[in-house]
Amino acid sequence: METNFYYELLGYVASVLIAVSLMMSAVVKLRIINLFGSSAFAIYGVLIGSLPVSLMNGAISLINIYHLVGIMRSKEYFELLRVPPESAYLHHFLQFYEKQIRRFQPKFDFQAKPDWLPIFVLRNAVPAGLILGRRTAQNCFRVELDFAIPKYRDFKIARYLFKTKRDFFIDHEIEIIESQRGNAVHDAYLERIGFQKDPNRPDWYVLKVNEHHENKEEP
Repeated sequence: METNFYYELLGYVASVLIAVSLMMSAVVKLRIINLFGSSAFAIYGVLIGSLPVSLMNGAISLINIYHLVGIMRSKEYFELLRVPPESAYLHHFLQFYEKQIRRFQPKFDFQAKPDWLPIFVLRNAVPAGLILGRRTAQNCFRVELDFAIPKYRDFKIARYLFKTKRDFFIDHEIEIIESQRGNAVHDAYLERIGFQKDPNRPDWYVLKVNEHHENKEEP
């Protein structure tokens, strides 16, 4: 009786993982969570003696592994594309993703002023992310918007901009990058890519470019 309970619990956990994976917009997260769910279902099938359940979910697990390996091995090309604040495509992009932008950075308010610097991060020539900011002091750059479209939310854009291309900021004599706090997810993202809470301003995070430049890259 107790053994059957644990079998059923495993089946419920597998079901939840599969359901959660289908709600993921990022492909890598979807594959990883679905892999755990299908693997759990395959084990569940073996335990209850159901060959169709174990074989089908075992095959799904292999498919997930195949695609994940392909994603990890694929060569991607990143580049920065600066556009003027009055760019028609920029305004269309902001309008199209307005709800998602508000979700992560509810205080964002764009005004097409000359001192704003919109930078699209291209991923294999696709506008995968947008950085919008402006210089607030001689050596300080304020990020007003740091947004990646759902398909590309895997931190590769952030690593490219704030690590691989950090010389972009150094070349522009920027020593400090500051970003306002958003919701809990956005704040966790800032901390993961190296931003730290500003002790003098509780609503802001800061990244010291030169200090970050000396740190080793994440594996």
